[in-house]
Amino acid sequence: MTEASNWSDNFRFIAARVHRPTSIDQVRRLVAEASRIHAVGARHSFNGSADSPGDMIDLAEIPPAISIDTERRTVSVGAATTYAALAHYLQDEGWALHNMASLPHITVAGAVSTGTHGSGDRLGTLSSAVAALELVTADGDLVRIGRGEPGFDGMVVGLGAFGVVTRVTLDIEPSYAMRQDAFADIPWTTVLSDLDAVMGAGTSVSLFTQWSGETVGRMWVKTRLPPGEPGTMPVLPRGACPAEHPSARGTAVALLRLTEFGVAGPWSERLCHMRPEFEPSPREQIQSEYMLPRTQAVAAITRLRAIGERIDALLGITEIRSMTGDAVWLSPAHGRDSVAIHFTWNKEPQAVEVLTREIEAMLMSLGGRPHWGKLMHAPAARLAPLYPKWQAFRDLARTYDPSGKFQNAFLAHHVWGVAD
Repeated sequence: MTEASNWSDNFRFIAARVHRPTSIDQVRRLVAEASRIHAVGARHSFNGSADSPGDMIDLAEIPPAISIDTERRTVSVGAATTYAALAHYLQDEGWALHNMASLPHITVAGAVSTGTHGSGDRLGTLSSAVAALELVTADGDLVRIGRGEPGFDGMVVGLGAFGVVTRVTLDIEPSYAMRQDAFADIPWTTVLSDLDAVMGAGTSVSLFTQWSGETVGRMWVKTRLPPGEPGTMPVLPRGACPAEHPSARGTAVALLRLTEFGVAGPWSERLCHMRPEFEPSPREQIQSEYMLPRTQAVAAITRLRAIGERIDALLGITEIRSMTGDAVWLSPAHGRDSVAIHFTWNKEPQAVEVLTREIEAMLMSLGGRPHWGKLMHAPAARLAPLYPKWQAFRDLARTYDPSGKFQNAFLAHHVWGVAD
């Protein structure tokens, strides 16, 4: 990764400058003085959502100042804090988050702002845990807005359109233990005939697969344990067997990156897939992802299987997960329980561009919503019908940023529409 690129170097930023303030006062001054500006986090988005035609602002040098409110059961943390750092702190203090994403390397504000979700049939997205936001608005004012206040649900997955988020408050709960187990070769017939049973086999379930074979290569089941119980392997899905290696690749490097399997451990070391001290995965990749209504998941999988050989020719791996619906306006899980289908592609940009456009059209016809932080193509006019609060989001963003200080090409194309 360079200053001018995102994590995988598939997107090049056009911003003229990157500022690294060390205090909120500096953030306020930078925002007030800028003509165009946008916040950037861990650079793990695969598109230009964090870019700016003027300046970018990176808050990584501002201390996280993590603060727990035990009465309200919340934690307040600096926006650029990684989930790895926050999870470690909370576990040491006897507290926990309800959910985490695959990678602990990403920042809290960046993950929340792009609708990153985590996994679990009965678990909400990361944004569903947000209790309050602090942000610097276009005039340099520091504003705090909390759950239940007008407009709050519109600002959580805000895509940077409202200002520079400087602090996030999240719901927490007492710490808990988990274990995770890996199974191999689950027949597609089992998945398609009883998806609810497969995805409900544990607290959080991930299916890792190619598309053209007869089986799903790996199934990871993360199970929350009652206090004091060591936990045992969950019941195997029909036709599955315990996996010799959690990773289908089975290489020493791949296994080192993964969190531990087969034994109980703290939530902070089990909810994520990857260990924070290692690079999450090779950077030579492009990612796309779609959140389908739970009721359309089997139809979506069936259609993808029909072009499985074409997909597999460019695919590294697919991960399938599930989540409950939420009330956040631009959350891809807004208003409905969802199944997420994630693609990690080989870094062949032209071929991936063509195939992902086809897949996107296929899945959007079933109500699929693109992940805001991944490769996506649909313009605003095609996305608008998928979100009941779409126009309310646009109206609210204009009240916070009437001059377009936080606008960029990504928002122009995907939210405002090029005609705007």
